[in-house]
This record gives sequence, structure tokens and C-alpha cells, in this order.
Amino acid sequence: MPRFSIIVPSHGVAGRLSEALDSVLGQSFGDLQLIPVCDAPDAPAAEVAAEYAGRDSRVTPVHSPPSAGLSGARNAGMRAATGAYVLFLDGDDLLLPGALEAVDARLTEAGGVDVLYVEHERTPWWEGEPTNPAAPLLAKAPKGAFAPAELPALTGVQLPAWSAVHRRGFLTAHELVFPESHFTDLGWGGLTTVAAGRIAVLRRVVVRHRLRRQGSRLNLPGPHQHALLDQVDLVLTRAAERALPAERTGPLFEQLFAVVLKTASRPERLTSGHRAFFRRAGRLYRRHRPAGYPAPGGSLGVQHRLLATGAYTAFRALRGANRTAARSAGRLPRPRMLRTRLRYARELRRPLDPALAVYCAYWGRGYACNPAAIHAKARELAPHIRSVFLVEAGQEHAVPKDVEYAVIGSHRYWEVLARAKYLVNNANFAEGVVKRPGSVHLQTQHGTPLKKMGVDQSTYPVVAAQSGSFTKLLGRVDRWDFNLSSNRHSTRMWERAFPGGYEQLEYGYPRNDVYCTATAEDVIRIRKELGIPEGRTAVLYAPTHRDHHTGFETGLDLEAFCEAAGEDVVVLLRAHYFYDHGRTRNSDRIIDVTAHRSAEDVCLAADALVTDYSSIMFDYANLDRPIVVYADDWDVYRETRGVYFDLMAEPPGPVARTPGELAAVFRDGAYAGPESTALRAAFRERFCEFDDGRAAERVVRRVLLGEPPEALPAVIPLAERVPAPAAATLVRS
Repeated sequence: MPRFSIIVPSHGVAGRLSEALDSVLGQSFGDLQLIPVCDAPDAPAAEVAAEYAGRDSRVTPVHSPPSAGLSGARNAGMRAATGAYVLFLDGDDLLLPGALEAVDARLTEAGGVDVLYVEHERTPWWEGEPTNPAAPLLAKAPKGAFAPAELPALTGVQLPAWSAVHRRGFLTAHELVFPESHFTDLGWGGLTTVAAGRIAVLRRVVVRHRLRRQGSRLNLPGPHQHALLDQVDLVLTRAAERALPAERTGPLFEQLFAVVLKTASRPERLTSGHRAFFRRAGRLYRRHRPAGYPAPGGSLGVQHRLLATGAYTAFRALRGANRTAARSAGRLPRPRMLRTRLRYARELRRPLDPALAVYCAYWGRGYACNPAAIHAKARELAPHIRSVFLVEAGQEHAVPKDVEYAVIGSHRYWEVLARAKYLVNNANFAEGVVKRPGSVHLQTQHGTPLKKMGVDQSTYPVVAAQSGSFTKLLGRVDRWDFNLSSNRHSTRMWERAFPGGYEQLEYGYPRNDVYCTATAEDVIRIRKELGIPEGRTAVLYAPTHRDHHTGFETGLDLEAFCEAAGEDVVVLLRAHYFYDHGRTRNSDRIIDVTAHRSAEDVCLAADALVTDYSSIMFDYANLDRPIVVYADDWDVYRETRGVYFDLMAEPPGPVARTPGELAAVFRDGAYAGPESTALRAAFRERFCEFDDGRAAERVVRRVLLGEPPEALPAVIPLAERVPAPAAATLVRS
């Protein structure tokens, strides 16, 4: 039997779950059982948990449906626990180094306690000083083990579940489980302390609780706030059944109703039933008030008396509950020019146009990427919706003639942004765009993240210096209603990089649909348009941007590569879109396709891809064609830019570190050999999960037509997909 069982619910925190699990498995005290609780075997967190279980026999994943909530997840973990003591850890929190060793030492010293209370650290998600809210509660505790009556102010209701260690035999003997519904920590803390015979404290921070940007779900408005009264009733009823003395029930009663009064005084939390909440709270107050309980003095005492008498109107007046939370529009960024600002403000006062959608790709570079693919499918499935594409001045030619557009910064640009119900972008709309109630913002993204993104860039000085204000970035994230993902890896990383309240759509990338729908004729046509000679092997070379470079550098002598790789090789050079200045670098064996508007066309034309760390590899993998990674500066890139996984350990094909190695893999055919095929198959399994050719359809039906998720086309399994044929296949045919 292990000494400790650590239970880690993971709902909604798959992006940071690995950090929580690492903090447990990296403890100096290793006699433990780690129980990650996942929503289902196919949930994003389950994949992470399964990987850890495969590496470490101490990891025992279990499942609990999201409908069971946090209480159901923790109870499922307790049913699987075999340790002498049970600890709880949220899936995005950390067990600090040396924590288990300190807990074990304190338990040994105290000798057989039911509950050991420990300190925890609340860390702001972004900036600010961490706090230790448990320290004042535990400061007056006796040095050794003691009965709860010796410190009646320590009721347990003010401490979260992960600020205590529980003896499993004690929990089993008293049949203690987390109460269902919301505010389960409050109910659990009260029930365990009421039942405990001997307790002790450890004045050391054991858990680092990382506050979420979205805040606690318990602070959100909704009918779940009424569940608070259920937990209060449950704890005080249990205390009465055990006939606790007044010196214990008094502090318990007072602390519980402090939470009740806090909620009652915040009408924004109770979207309905304010009066019903207050009246029921008053009935509970009168029923459970300990004999001889003296109400507090001052304003708080007045609140107690008003609650006891059910004087709801007077309570509202006292607390100022009828004051509205003014949201000043002046805090929102606006267009710079006064006349444009006034025009935009006027348009914002007009009703939304339910049949207007606005699209933008790459900050207005033209008709491209996921927004273009969604737009094309919307014209087919939702022709009643008028679509307007946004482009920079001078890029009007990049929009097809039959597509309506507006130039960024123009009066019409601000007009359509103010009126559109649907706004679709693969980057972000301008700082001044207001998120109107009823509008729907879809963030499509434009790649699978290998490099660090969003707020994860903040710890990399070179990138952070170029990224602008992360606070403003998150203000833009707050406009998102939906965010697209092409694989579960992306889902987890977007959750970390762009914390917000949006809904993840694991539908695949619409721009990648063409890799499953293009025909042989399409491939032949595109190769002719690009000028690729017949019978040649077209190698697409697509290096990514380097934040520590000031301009584009190929990183490779392409002429020398062609000579060394073989006489049939030609290179399609596609620089990062940051360096698309309309210039070409063509020669007899190099075709510069940087300015070509469709990256998808270029990929369809290529027989193989050579890239370094560009996200194009994830898209190209859908074609199931050879990929070679040219990683001459991986260590530098990883240190300066930051990455989410080790590409060298999980590449999509052969890895070359020098120009000679790169040429050799083409010269000897290794780039398309069996080892390359096996690496690519594993890569596709992980990163081509949802790109089945029907992503655009799913997006249009869900976002623009409002169809329920269960009505959308299911994702076609990878083994059943037929990628567009490569030119080499067509020649053999």
C-alpha cells in the first residue's frame, strides 16, 4: 500500500495537466499513487494521462463524466485510491518540491491524525504577488496533534480540498464523499472537520494554486449559486446530528453564513431568484443558529439581523445591491481619427445585421487560409449570408473578382465591423473593434503550434519584446466565441496560450480540406501554373521566421543542394509570409513561390517538403508525402523562441543537421524510405486528427447555421482518408 494517493481532476485543464503530473512524479518522496481523473478515454486529458501511465506504473488514470462535476471526479479518484493518505490537486496546480517528504515527516511526528491541514500558495495567473491565505487560519494551532475542539475556529470550510491531507481509513469509516453540485469544497471541508477526531497542521506551503484568468467558476453568475445553501444546510445538519458543542458550532455557523452574505450582496452572481435565495438563507439561518449565538457588531451584525428577519428590501438598500456595474465604453480603444470614431460609434448603435459575415486573413493580406475556405463553403451552404473580406490597401488584387471586400481603415471597413453578426479571422481584428452582444467571433488560427504562442511567449525576451502588450492580446482573446483546433495537441496548447472563455471546436482546419478533395487534374494544373518541369521532383523548401533575425535568410545554399541532391530535383522556395515583398529568387532549378497566394496549392504541387520548424509540416502531413526536417539551429531556436515538444524526438521524417546530410537523404532515397514512412505515420496519427476534408462544412453548419454538434458530419478516421495524389504517383500511373 503506497503512503499517499494523489487525485488530480483534469476537466478543462488538459493544457497544463502535464505540469501538475510532473510536479507529483518529481517529488523526492516516491511512495505514491497518482490518479489523474479524465472525462472519458478519448478526452484530451486522457491522452496525456495515458502517456504518463505508460511510463510510470504509479500512475492510475480513471474516468468520470463531465456531468458528474468536480465532486464526481474526486469521488471516482477516491474509489481507486489505495494509499494510506489521500491528497487532492487541481489539474493546473503544482505540488511544490519536497512537499510529500514534509507531509510524511509531519504525519509521522503527529502520529495517526485524521486530517492534516497544510498551507497553500495562491499565485496570480499573470502578475502580482502570491498570497498564503491558509497561514493565518493555521497560525494558532497547537504544535502537536489535537482535537478540533481545541481550535474551534479551524472549521475546514475556509480551506480548499487541496489544503489538507486525509487518512483514507478515516474517510472510509465515516463514508465521507464530496457532496454533489457546486461549492463542493465548502461542504467537504465542513463534513471532514465535523467528523475528525484528531487533527494537526503543517505550517509549510505544499500546493501552488494557480489562479485561472477566467476566475473561479463559483464566481460566475447563474442558478448554481443557489447550491451554496444546499452545502450550508448539509454541513450544519451533520454538525447537529453529531451534537457538536456550541463553542464549535458557533464559528462554523458564522463562517458559513459569511459566504452566504457575500453572495447575497452581489446580485450580479444571482441572475434570477434573488429574493428566493435570501428568504431560504434566512430560514436556514433561523433553523441552524446555535443557542445563545451573539450576532457580530457593526454593519455585519446588521446584515445578520436582516437575514434572520427576512428583510430583503432593507438588505438590498444597505448593501447597495441596486447599483449597476457601469461599463465605460471610454475604456475601449477606438479608431484614431475623430470623424471615423464618430461614424463607428454611430454604426454601433444600429442593430446587428444577422445576414452579414466579415472575414479577414493574415491582417488583411488577401483571400487566404481558413477564412477563405470557410467563406467558400458558406457561399455553398449559407448563401443567404452576405460576406465581406477585409484587405489592406494595395492588396485588393489578392481578392477574387466575385468576392466583396472592404479596405482596412476605410469608412466601410468600420461600418461592416460594427454591423456584422459573424466575424471570422485567423489572427485578430483591430484593437478598436468592439465585441457586441449577439455577435459571434470565430478565431480560426493559422497553424499547429510547435513554437510557443500567446502568453507562453512572455518568458522569452526576444519574442516578448516584439509581441506588444500581452494585456491587449488577452483583451482581443476575450472577443472570441469559438476557436478552431485541428488536433488535440493544439486544443491543449491554445488553452494555455490564449486563456479565455471561448469554446474549442475540434473540427480540423478548413484550409486543409483541399488535401483530401483535390484531384489528379488539380495537381497537374497547379504544377504547370508554377512552372515545374515534367518529370522533376519538386521539393518545397519552407523555412520559418526567426525572431532573432532581422530579415529573411534561406539558411541553405539552394543551388548547391540541387546539385548534390540529384539532377531531377527542383526547389520551390516559400519564405515566411513576413518576407513576401513581391520579389522573386528564381533560377533554372529554383522557383520562388513566396508570393503565391495559396500555400495549399504549393503543397499540392510538391513531391516532398523540407522545412525547419514551420507549422507548414503539420498541414503538409495530411498529404502523406515525404517530409525532411532541416534543423541546423534547433538548440538556438528552442532557447530563443520556446517550443511545446521536442521535434527532434518526434519528427515527421528524417532529420538533417548539415547541408551535406540533407542532400544525402535525397540522393540515396532515404527521404521516402520505410523509416521515413514510419515516422510520418506516427506524426500523422498525432497531428492530422481532425483534418478529413469536411472541416469547413462543420464550421459553417455550427457557427453560421447554428446546427447542434451532434448533427455535424463525424470526423473520418485517418485510415479511411484518401489524400490528393502526388505528381510522382501520377507519372507512374
